[in-house]
Amino acid sequence: MKPLKILSIMALALGLVACGDKQATSKGDDKLIEKSQIKVENGLMTPEVLWALGRMSDAQVSGDGTKIVYGVAYYSIEENKSNRELFVINVDGSSNTQITKTAKSENAAKWVKNDTKIAFLSSESGSSQIWEMSPDGSNRVQITDRQGGINDFIYSPDGKKILFVAEVKYGERTVDIYPDLPKTTGIIVDDLMYKHWDEWVETVPHPFVADFDGKKISNEKDLLEGEPFESPMKPFGGIEQLAWSPDGKYIAYTCRKKTGLEYALSTNSDIYLYNVEQSKTVRNISEGMMGYDVNPQFSNDGKYLAFLSMERDGYEADKNRLIIVDMATNERRDFTDGWDQSVESFVWSKDDKNIYLISVWHAEAQIYNADIAAKTITPITKGQHDYEAVQLAGDRLIGTRHSMQMPNELYSIDKNTGEQTQITFENKHILDQLTIADVKPRWIKTTDNKDMLAWVIYPPNFDPTKKYPTLLYCQGGPQSPVSQFWSYRWNFQIMAANGYIVVAPNRRGLYGFGQEWLEQISGDYGGQNMKDYLAAIDNVSKESYVDKDHLGCVGASYGGFSVFWLAGHHQKRFKAFIAHDGMFNFEQQYLETEEMWFVNWDLGGAYWEKNNAIAQRSYQNSPHRFVDKWDTPILVIHGEKDYRILASQGMAAFNAAKLRGVPAELLIFPDENHWVLRPQNGILWQRTFFRWLDKWLK
Repeated sequence: MKPLKILSIMALALGLVACGDKQATSKGDDKLIEKSQIKVENGLMTPEVLWALGRMSDAQVSGDGTKIVYGVAYYSIEENKSNRELFVINVDGSSNTQITKTAKSENAAKWVKNDTKIAFLSSESGSSQIWEMSPDGSNRVQITDRQGGINDFIYSPDGKKILFVAEVKYGERTVDIYPDLPKTTGIIVDDLMYKHWDEWVETVPHPFVADFDGKKISNEKDLLEGEPFESPMKPFGGIEQLAWSPDGKYIAYTCRKKTGLEYALSTNSDIYLYNVEQSKTVRNISEGMMGYDVNPQFSNDGKYLAFLSMERDGYEADKNRLIIVDMATNERRDFTDGWDQSVESFVWSKDDKNIYLISVWHAEAQIYNADIAAKTITPITKGQHDYEAVQLAGDRLIGTRHSMQMPNELYSIDKNTGEQTQITFENKHILDQLTIADVKPRWIKTTDNKDMLAWVIYPPNFDPTKKYPTLLYCQGGPQSPVSQFWSYRWNFQIMAANGYIVVAPNRRGLYGFGQEWLEQISGDYGGQNMKDYLAAIDNVSKESYVDKDHLGCVGASYGGFSVFWLAGHHQKRFKAFIAHDGMFNFEQQYLETEEMWFVNWDLGGAYWEKNNAIAQRSYQNSPHRFVDKWDTPILVIHGEKDYRILASQGMAAFNAAKLRGVPAELLIFPDENHWVLRPQNGILWQRTFFRWLDKWLK
């Protein structure tokens, strides 16, 4: 269930932009959604304040290292949608300028033509196409007019070609079989992976390369012509899974060349090298490497190719290794061999002597320096925060950073000293009005005498002489770290602002505490990690300021399963539960989910494998088997477009609670997936969440 990498969600829709003026304005009846000037009452976070924050993402440093272009999405609760604008700032933080002002969104901005232009995606013409403009936002020109649109793109190093991603038809549709039934909605299925994440699989993304004369493209070629495979890989893969060689002669692309049942059972993707001049020549760079191989990047001299790799097929949460390939000899080496951490992302230094990477350790995502010659990896940054992206900017680094106390902002980092300087202040006008809740680390002894780190979040204006209702937060993934993340739904600041202490443990099964800690959870659902949760809440509950008679337990995905499981095992600790998109019946889940490699690895196999001890232990720990012990009010939330954990799981849990006479409520979203992305749905989620907690814990 865990996404391949930590990602920020882009705006939901690619918008329409008007061309010509330096700051084009809205067209037609579209309302311009701009930066919110909301006034905060009493200094406390509310759902409306949370959705008023600008969401920064996708910062790109210019080739000369002097400027940055980045995007910010603004949301309107009234319009129930978002709009994304572009900004340009000097790397020292000066001259921050909004260069677009349209009623629709600009996405995927990149510096091109020796930094004289910014290329971006816009749907001005009715579909997502490539446009260019000057760095001040003027002279907007449409570059492509391709039927079906474009998902993302990269210009070649010499600017004479464009590599882009577009959807192609997958498989045979019902209308192809029965053309006399053009209005039928029926879908005929004859293999697995017919649904994925939140869609029925009718298209797959392919990489295309086209000639570019500076004004328009021509002679486009599908790198996977005639092949029914994905590149980039859905549902989370993006343009980072493709790369140009410095001389423009080769394209490296990520692909899992499997379909149907074989796709559903395997994570074995590879890095392929496509010869642009001899398009039929393709070489598998990672042949024989059996897990996920993703995100290729050439060194600046073209002599090496680095990529991220997981060792084992079917294990989506394996250690993410940094592999470096000598392009002349094809010799591969694992640069992270012996280093008990995972790599999230990386970038080569200009002289190729170093690689700067991001890795999570002890629940913080920091920037590290991998010295190629010395074969060492050392931390550059430190502090209570997460970096989600890093780029070069001359002799400094530019990082996108957030924490449990602040959403994304850009920082300039000294590579030698690790000094970090904030250079953007997108949400300062709102954050300055808030009383920010304290977040403190707390090391706790587990039942097997291990040390576990938990974050404890305290209400604003915390008074240790008072007693506070307290929430145990259960993480999803199950291998997603409880690092210093900022969420627009599971937001600890808004929980604290509502008068709750929050306990967020880094229980067994999470990145950042070594491979043994990470792997323990697989095949042990309902085991040691549940003891870790109870150890955490029991430890914090000893504090005089915790109202141990009013404890709640909340979580989503694997966290939702954790809530369902704890509801049958908590021994009267909790007075309220909330489970979002949780697994309730493991036998049901095994046959309902799409990515079979996940349930095969983490549950140990199919429930009918009676001689499989690990699998049988997993299914014996399915929450639905302990409903007879449910005695505590529970709110169940689910999205009907969640094809990873189907809504039937949430409905079954709710029905079971009602049939048992347990106070229960169901919040169902027919149009949401594993997340809740629409503003008014998000507001409803927060209001329902806190209404339920307040009813039973206050």
